[in-house]
Amino acid sequence: MTSMETVFLNDPWWLILIKVVGVFVLLLTWTIFNVWFERRVLGKMQNRKGPIMNGPLGLGQALGDGVKLLFKEDFRPARTDALVFNIAPMLTAVAAFASWSVIPLGGPVRMFGIETRLQLTDLPVAALLVMAIAGVGFYGFVLAGWSSNGTYSLLGSMRATAQVISYEIAMGLSLVAVFMYAGTMSTSQIVAAQAEPINLFGATIALPSWYGLLLLPSFVIYYVSMFGETNRQPFDMPECESELVSGHITDYSGFRYALYFLAEYINVATVSAVSVTLFLGGFHAPWPLNGTFLDQGWWTLLWFVLKVQIMIFTVAWVRAAVPRVRYDQMMKLGWKVLIPANLAWIVLLALVRGASVHGWWADPIFIGILIVFLAAVVAAIWFSGPEPQPEAEPIDLDAEFDAFAGGYPVPPMPGQKLITAVVAEGTAEPAGAAASSSARRAATSNGAEL
Repeated sequence: MTSMETVFLNDPWWLILIKVVGVFVLLLTWTIFNVWFERRVLGKMQNRKGPIMNGPLGLGQALGDGVKLLFKEDFRPARTDALVFNIAPMLTAVAAFASWSVIPLGGPVRMFGIETRLQLTDLPVAALLVMAIAGVGFYGFVLAGWSSNGTYSLLGSMRATAQVISYEIAMGLSLVAVFMYAGTMSTSQIVAAQAEPINLFGATIALPSWYGLLLLPSFVIYYVSMFGETNRQPFDMPECESELVSGHITDYSGFRYALYFLAEYINVATVSAVSVTLFLGGFHAPWPLNGTFLDQGWWTLLWFVLKVQIMIFTVAWVRAAVPRVRYDQMMKLGWKVLIPANLAWIVLLALVRGASVHGWWADPIFIGILIVFLAAVVAAIWFSGPEPQPEAEPIDLDAEFDAFAGGYPVPPMPGQKLITAVVAEGTAEPAGAAASSSARRAATSNGAEL
């Protein structure tokens, strides 16, 4: 029996049940707080107050919204598939909670006289399990759009499917560097590896080896992929109100809508917790408090919550600061930037790690190969830039302007003149008003000049 199995299979069943209930209650209360927290952050950043009325500092507003959703009329449109329509939000909500079963919330503690860890369980492939559960959760979006039997809902679910495929590939590739460096996919062991001092080219530095610093390109790519994975601005295309009303949840209300709302905020906390676990040292205290009494016992839970909350704050910050992008821009970023950059970074990291293990740094042949590889990468980036656009022809502001010249009505530039049409009664109207073919035919048949 391995040490991992000894730690996580030694708990009695009632202690495991207590930890399950504790994680469930923590996520529910944390979601209520994060709804209020995000509104306050957006209010401060957008020069408005946010919730201030219900309770101190408006803390009761999010709780009131949740109670309202629970008691709100929960109806289902007539031509929907009843079974799938009801299962879809439950599938998404269950997947949101399930990811936290392998995330370490803290280090070893004593509960009711028993030495245990603040983690439900761990697996040799725990990090991959989180990614797999996230993929299963998106089935709830697809099934919601299909069962709703509506155009907006179906388009929203199709967008969500394309988006999760694109950005889950980039997110998964960003974790490969972590697995290579840590030598494991176990979440608890990855956290333990980040508590070790940094070892660069044989030199030991007395700082914790947080992979967010050592593997900065992977962390940046993961951070960008977080927004595509959770459908948050600026990548909230599957449910953007300006195009799809609410996307896959257009036909949902009441408790079933509340499940999607709950799953969205839990997923934001989940991707933030994964980033803390794999890149930011997990539950360990930051330098220079690492290794002290503040880095042990129940203090570790405090550090984990603070780190995750900081990541959630940055998500709200991006929502307030960055406008929604176009769908083609989002897909281009995922397939043409994040994924190729990730692959190149993984190859480079593999060369560096292999050179460190086998002592290739003293071999001039290897140094030459590495220089050629870096030159090829730089050349590929340089020559894959945007194609030069032809210079636009200067606009003659004194020329007559036809709003329908290109086949689509556009407003005139300042100073441009509209082409006027004289209708049968002898009155002049702008081309926008006389643009229909029937009006033009009527004016022509009566001998009017256009």
